[in-house]
Amino acid sequence: MAEGGAGGRDRKVPSHEVTYARLRDMILYGHLAPGQPVTIQGLIQDLGAGMTPVREAIRRLTAEGALLPQGNRRVAVPPMTLAMLDQVAFARLAIEPKLAELAAAHLTPALIDRLEAADAEVNRAIGTGNIPAYLAANHAFHFALYEASEAPVLVDMARSLWLRAGPSLRAVIGRYGRAAMPDRHSEALEAMRRGDAAAVAQAVERDIQQGVDHVRQALAEAPD
Repeated sequence: MAEGGAGGRDRKVPSHEVTYARLRDMILYGHLAPGQPVTIQGLIQDLGAGMTPVREAIRRLTAEGALLPQGNRRVAVPPMTLAMLDQVAFARLAIEPKLAELAAAHLTPALIDRLEAADAEVNRAIGTGNIPAYLAANHAFHFALYEASEAPVLVDMARSLWLRAGPSLRAVIGRYGRAAMPDRHSEALEAMRRGDAAAVAQAVERDIQQGVDHVRQALAEAPD
């Protein structure tokens, strides 16, 4: 649905914002493997964009910690380490359950229906083993909930953390399959219907912890 009425429908999104969003989603949904360098020219071709918007997108995502310059006109998604995972997990477990708790006070039947639809997409993706569809639907579920929190600073922080966590989760799911896809959404939805904000937060916390545990296991088992 377009935002801002007729004016919102007519507004053209600047090309640099489109390019940034596309590259961000490539990182978020694990299309760029952690640690694998890609050339700027390759990104230009993949994104169907010009040099200037691609460079601007790279600059922004580098500032957000989602990309690392590699020299020779290459960039890479930073590989996850146990030390980095501990920091990301600490921040996510502090911020996202709080967002869920705050959002619970603003839930409407229409929003719960929207969240149920997103969770149905998550379940379909898990059932078919469709990793990109799972990652997209999982992201849609969490941020549809978080955006209801009316806490934009925390939402922005959560988005940044997901950029750091997403590529590694994609790699872990690719390695371990459907069993590594965290999904405690049904618990959160049941708590939403009861109006139990604390239980919504606890379900989101368990969902995050499940994903973190899978990534930690994979890092511990990885060869040196």
